[in-house]
Amino acid sequence: MTTLMVTGSIGLDTVETPADRADNCLGGSAVYFAISAGIVLNKPIRLVGAVGDDFPEDYLTLLKKKNIDITGLEIRRGSKTFRWHGKYHANMNSRETVNVELNVLGEQSPVIPIEFYDSEYIFLANNDPILQLEFINQLRNPKFIVCDTMDLWIETQPENLRRVLERVNGIILNDAEATHLTGESNLISAAKAVCNMGPEFVIIKKGEHGALLLNNNRLIIVPAYPTEKVIDPTGAGDSFAGGFMGFVAAEDKTDFATQAVALTYGTVAASFTIESFSVDALVAADKDSLESRRGKLLEVMGKGILI
Repeated sequence: MTTLMVTGSIGLDTVETPADRADNCLGGSAVYFAISAGIVLNKPIRLVGAVGDDFPEDYLTLLKKKNIDITGLEIRRGSKTFRWHGKYHANMNSRETVNVELNVLGEQSPVIPIEFYDSEYIFLANNDPILQLEFINQLRNPKFIVCDTMDLWIETQPENLRRVLERVNGIILNDAEATHLTGESNLISAAKAVCNMGPEFVIIKKGEHGALLLNNNRLIIVPAYPTEKVIDPTGAGDSFAGGFMGFVAAEDKTDFATQAVALTYGTVAASFTIESFSVDALVAADKDSLESRRGKLLEVMGKGILI
């Protein structure tokens, strides 16, 4: 059985938008990824992470219902769960972090349980590059490792991030991060520069303008799914990564053609996430609804549709 594992944050989010606010809702990069990947792969997604003893039981139940294997989820007594409070501005493309409480994320990184040693496909969600390296060093015989990062690590830990890039197959990051990492304002030039740092491929997310994939000088660009309902963009990038990795793992292939198709699954997975606060819309989605949206996306890419 093909196995897909993710490590990253599991948190409690408070999100403000111009229209509404949600407090203490389920969030975290690993959560969005695992739910999204599970829809596509339709097999248990292995989650490795840590929460405090304040993590709601209802959220644990939800993760189990979404076919997420939480064998690797540490519930640390006496510790508190990671918390993030963000505020989006009018155009929903920019946000500010109001408050962050690292809590368990500031402690020792979680350990891969023995049951997960045979994991083949690995996603290292956004985290301190030192912790990503520690996680890579725990892996036994992975087929395919993909990572994420952010401006903070590009700015403060460039050397450790380079060490990560030398040991992964690919990286998923947004346009601003790609430019920050490489100094290249042209995204194709930035993608080539990232690949020169070690990864075989790079995916650069461009928000409402879609995403591009560069692998061995082969390029594909996929538009965003056309939607007018944007409630909360939090977790869209991690849901994108989940859809992408879920398809790659399902096919058990890592060639450019497979990755190109996987890009469309990531795109439509992200389109569900932005339609609600937290994971609500993503939880309500299933393979049929995802395939329906993917069909519409392919029409947009091919000849356009009436909306």
